Amino acid sequence: MPGSFDGFDDEDEFGKTKITARPDLDAEHARTSCAHLVMLVGPEVGRVYRLDGVQFVVGRSPQSTIRVDDDSISRAHCRIRRSGNDYTIEDLESSNGTHLNEEPIGHARLKDGDKVRVGESTIFRFGQGDLDARFQQQLYDAALRDALTGAYNKRYFLEALTKEVRFASRHGTNLALLMLDIDHFKRINDTHGHIVGDHVLAQLGKLAHSVIRTEDIFARFGGEEFCILARSITLDQGGQLAERLRAQVQAAPFLVGHSLVPATLSLGVALWQPHLAEPTQFIQAADEALYEAKRSGRNRVIQSPLLRAPT
Repeated sequence: MPGSFDGFDDEDEFGKTKITARPDLDAEHARTSCAHLVMLVGPEVGRVYRLDGVQFVVGRSPQSTIRVDDDSISRAHCRIRRSGNDYTIEDLESSNGTHLNEEPIGHARLKDGDKVRVGESTIFRFGQGDLDARFQQQLYDAALRDALTGAYNKRYFLEALTKEVRFASRHGTNLALLMLDIDHFKRINDTHGHIVGDHVLAQLGKLAHSVIRTEDIFARFGGEEFCILARSITLDQGGQLAERLRAQVQAAPFLVGHSLVPATLSLGVALWQPHLAEPTQFIQAADEALYEAKRSGRNRVIQSPLLRAPT
């Protein structure tokens, strides 16, 4: 029955659904039929979601194919299915409904240019054509990423931090924050010049991306200070991630032209605790651990203590 979706419930845990590849869709067909959703209104405006599989679930759950952090969206809100070059969308008995071109729908066929609204205000545009998707992705990346290091910018990080803190508090899951700083970076700039300093920053960005998981958020907080937001890891695991990055930077040949430029990192690690009043206190805890690492000799990792809730 359109709209029904056994195994998924807005209040219960997200069900397990196995999504398998369609053997009848050959490689050439997959390349030429490149549908996508572009978020026009919502928490990640401009983001492109490629629809190059067979089935996609849009919802608030972390297990959704397309996850949208919007409380007005159900955990499993709607489903998009592909059959050849045709795409259909069906509402999964969501709380606030799925609208196609502002008309409520239970099940409908998608056409190029259609507007899909899920929940109260998140709107996607459905499109077909790889060039448009690439262009939209470039715009999205340019708006949210630092061109030099590939890290997300501070604005994106702060928005993501608020959402991840809310998620961790609601579900009782761990959330670790690493603040990191290149030791004596001013000395590198003064000795070798700002162009060399930029090369060091760019290589640090590559190293960081090679260490973190896909779901982790690596961002440039300002100048030579960066941060990593890592979901579902403990304080000790956050410390291990920090130590792995610290060791790689120390051992890495920061090669600029024919010169080797030595560089090290100091890192502070904190774990989100529900009794903290604001996400900014989370940043402060990791930042204080970072500065303790610098005060105690640099090129090291310091973990922020687990603070008890006030009685």
